[in-house]
Amino acid sequence: MKTTGIIAIGATLLLAATACSSNINGEHENFTRYVNTRIGTGGHGHVFYGANVPFGMVQLGPTSIPQEWDWCSGYHISDSTVIGFPHTHLSGTGIGDLHDVTLMPVTGTVTYARGNAADPQSGLWSYSDRSYETARPGYYATRLTRYDIDVELTATARVGFHKYTFNHPDSAAIVIDLQNGGGWDRATEASVFRISDTMLGGYRYSRGWANDQRIYFVAEFSQPVISLDFATDGDIFTPDSCRGTIVYARANIEARADNPVYVKVALSPVSTDNARLNLKAELPGWDFDRCVTRADSAWNSELSKIRISTADTTKREIFYAALYHTMIAPSLFCDVNGDYRGADGKIYNSSDFKTYTTFSCWDTYRAAHPLMSIIHPELTRDVVNTFLSIYDRQGKLPVWHLMGCETNTMVGNPGICILADAVTKGYADDPRRAYEALRNSAMLDERGMGLRKQYGYIPCDMMKESVAYDMEYAIADYGVAQVAKMVGDTAGYDYFTRRSHSYRNLFDPGTRFMRGKDSDGKFREPFNPISSDHRNDDYCEGNAWQYTFLVPHDLTGLVGCFPSQEDFIAKLDSLFTVDSQLEGDVISPDISGMIGQYAHGNEPSHHIAYFYTMLGRPWQTADRVRQILGTLYTAQPDGLCGNEDVGAMSAWYVLSALGFYQVEPAGGRYYFGSPLLDKATIKVPGGKFIITTHNNSDANRYIQSINLNGMPYHKAWIDFADITAGGTLEIEMGNKPVKWY
Repeated sequence: MKTTGIIAIGATLLLAATACSSNINGEHENFTRYVNTRIGTGGHGHVFYGANVPFGMVQLGPTSIPQEWDWCSGYHISDSTVIGFPHTHLSGTGIGDLHDVTLMPVTGTVTYARGNAADPQSGLWSYSDRSYETARPGYYATRLTRYDIDVELTATARVGFHKYTFNHPDSAAIVIDLQNGGGWDRATEASVFRISDTMLGGYRYSRGWANDQRIYFVAEFSQPVISLDFATDGDIFTPDSCRGTIVYARANIEARADNPVYVKVALSPVSTDNARLNLKAELPGWDFDRCVTRADSAWNSELSKIRISTADTTKREIFYAALYHTMIAPSLFCDVNGDYRGADGKIYNSSDFKTYTTFSCWDTYRAAHPLMSIIHPELTRDVVNTFLSIYDRQGKLPVWHLMGCETNTMVGNPGICILADAVTKGYADDPRRAYEALRNSAMLDERGMGLRKQYGYIPCDMMKESVAYDMEYAIADYGVAQVAKMVGDTAGYDYFTRRSHSYRNLFDPGTRFMRGKDSDGKFREPFNPISSDHRNDDYCEGNAWQYTFLVPHDLTGLVGCFPSQEDFIAKLDSLFTVDSQLEGDVISPDISGMIGQYAHGNEPSHHIAYFYTMLGRPWQTADRVRQILGTLYTAQPDGLCGNEDVGAMSAWYVLSALGFYQVEPAGGRYYFGSPLLDKATIKVPGGKFIITTHNNSDANRYIQSINLNGMPYHKAWIDFADITAGGTLEIEMGNKPVKWY
């Protein structure tokens, strides 16, 4: 078998990385070498596996044949089939979409379809040779065994760069597949047309999770396209353009085994003309190795924002893989000239900020955005302006926004939490305009809010997932209240603060659980706190155990629902110690990562361990946080205990490994847990925030004392302002449970 350029390029980059890492504790440390991109590709992690740059529009990687839940990202470690290499993917979601503009290099005669693994000659698909497959930030490579083609991929923010080596080049071609997404959407209209001998253009409109997605592209080849064969709606013909709902374009080329074929594919949410602008601006040349190096540099620049010291190489590997996962999305949704597609489908332009998409707000408001606010100030400001643009176009803040479309996925008003947190941290250019968007979005009589206003809670006989919706709305109301206070609206502050207490109507003092309550004020019967009926009961991807503690914004009020603080702590203790059994005909697959009935595999549980610190028992937080960090995150492909959820699971790890976590939305207080690292240097707007731990070990997991900038520190939390101002935080660790505040 002929030796390919994959090994040569890999060796070149490895040498470059090693040279950059000669001083691993210095400014030139190469962080991408620590990233294990396979973490989360097994189990239910659903992570993207391929080539991209931080927060880029393009995520270029393989998509497999299966159209099942664990293939939401297009890739799963258990399966080596490949139908092609699309330019957009989701990472860690529980629903699939995208996989737009798929390229597949082929030889010989093929049929234009996804194919079936039971028939090796069906469709376009091939096995990927896992012995050749490799991925690192900004680069992916494999061998397609059916065609004996070596594939290498890299990317800029808006351009995917392909390198194909045809080891047996007879009847070589590259097929552009505009029919198959990830199997979760359907093309509604697509087109391919010739622009020149070496360039094709086109678009793909589709309906899926995003109900009106539109993506435009140009594909430039390193050598002339000899001829085009099209397949559309079952008919094959060879003009210079094609349009339909089923569209394939076979670009026939003269390939040689010693001369790789390169293809650059630029995307735009606006037009093919803008895609050409993006291509010209970001990747005018054909130096593939240089593009790989630049992608690596882009990742290294972002990953270096947190420099850690630890003797445990596995912890470092998990940490940087987690940090990497937090930077896949949100993803760019504008062109180099500032054009973007608004939430109303119209085209707008902004030179003041970059527009983004892929906002999994219900997941990411809890940890991913609080992390972003520390290390990505420019991006946070762009997110604020993007949210306000979405509000202007669709009349409300985003819930789960994808490719300019509101999916309304998940419960509550999580976009409010993200915007309120950013505003209170000073990231809004116009806080009063932001407050208007927050207030008006919170007052809309949709998705159960009208019922909540009428009854003071959402009746379970009038709406499914009533407890989950109501409790998430209460958290969002707290965020609105904090911004109301900030801008001086006292009446608004009082109103939304009262509404943020609505969860109290759902607490049953008899069972000491949050329960569904009907329109007559009666709790639903029968009641089983370990029951789960996925998306069809009073909770959302959880049960009464997890939702009873979903009050991060008002712990004092939650404790007040119990006879005493001791009773509450006993209930909290029992969450982690009761049997992990779940009951029900359709148990939610999202209730995972179980410690008792604590479910770390889903975000509503993520703040709960930090309640102990808030209640004066920081050693119990330390015990639980170390347990979670040490058992529910590993360096294996199934190293995540639930969906990655667009960076949410990984952001919890990053923050908790640093030693703190923001519990209250829009509060800016990061409560201490148990730092996992010997030292961390965080790049912040004020310079560097350095966290140093002394005598840290598995046994010495308890904080004994803290100094901030050389002075004793006696708070259970550290403020966002103190972190971002820069400074030094010294933490003395020991094996004795103590309270230092």
